[in-house]
Amino acid sequence: MIIAGPCSVENEAQILATAHALAQIPEVKMLRGGIWKPRTRPEAFEGRGEEGLKWLCEAKRQTGLPIATEVATPGHVKLALKYKVDALWIGARTVVNPFSVQQLADALQGTDIPVFIKNPVSPDLNLWIGAFERFQKAGLTRLSAVHRGFSYYKESPYRNFPMWEIPIELTQHLNVPLITDVSHICGNRELLQVTAQKALDLATDGLMIECHINPAEALTDAQQQITPEALKELLSHLTFRSKQAGGVEGELAGLRGEIDDIDAELLQLLARRMEVSSRIGEYKKQNNVAVVQMDRWKQILSDHIAVGGSLGLDQELINVVFEAIHQASICRQSAILDDDKNQ
Repeated sequence: MIIAGPCSVENEAQILATAHALAQIPEVKMLRGGIWKPRTRPEAFEGRGEEGLKWLCEAKRQTGLPIATEVATPGHVKLALKYKVDALWIGARTVVNPFSVQQLADALQGTDIPVFIKNPVSPDLNLWIGAFERFQKAGLTRLSAVHRGFSYYKESPYRNFPMWEIPIELTQHLNVPLITDVSHICGNRELLQVTAQKALDLATDGLMIECHINPAEALTDAQQQITPEALKELLSHLTFRSKQAGGVEGELAGLRGEIDDIDAELLQLLARRMEVSSRIGEYKKQNNVAVVQMDRWKQILSDHIAVGGSLGLDQELINVVFEAIHQASICRQSAILDDDKNQ
């Protein structure tokens, strides 16, 4: 299942042109469009409101595509139901607040409209599960999860770090479809292809991808939106996986996703370490200090082996890893001194 459409419904011409282009792509089964936008700053574009709902409904009438939008208040729910929106999603900023989730669940009680629940901004599995439980208690049964990544305190190539193991664990707790919002995970269009394939390899049930007829002029999240033509090209290069392998494969995929996240952190830590090594090299150059301090290095390695042993790590592994890091640091600092000599 591919859910596609603009981050925001900006005007009637924009949503109609986008919808007609997306309707020509067979894989696209639903048109998404933001009507109310939870912006960080009040002066930012916060959506067209009820007027935008009219345009979205007209896009549905002309193309036949079912429509979906985000709701964050009971007032949003009332209007969305009034205009017969086909599906709703609950945003990451709303899911973090159980009071808001409960208000939405209460507002939807007595209906059975499909509801897509995005993960909370923070990597809190219980908070995500709790949102599902509130809607289930209100009698809603057509619930799906949307993985849109998590806020990450370290530098990352992603706008929201995937942490693939969390959505996989959610599906092991709850029997719900999983949609991956690759646009919000990536934050830029360059990463969409590889991230979408990764999601499919981990047996997601569908993708949510932001598409705009002219991304350069988008009022929100321009850098992560693509044209319908680009979406068609992206989909043509994806390999879609079967989900029939069973629970063992799902568990294995979760563990592999966890390793991928750890490896990504290791790379970022190595980059930071080499940056500090460069600063040390600059200090040594300015103060005429030798690059290699063998006594200090022997003590550091001895300490690492002791700590690693207490963590169950093999001494040979620690030797190999840290010797390689040490040699890379020496090379970087030596290059700094050589630059000084060449000048």
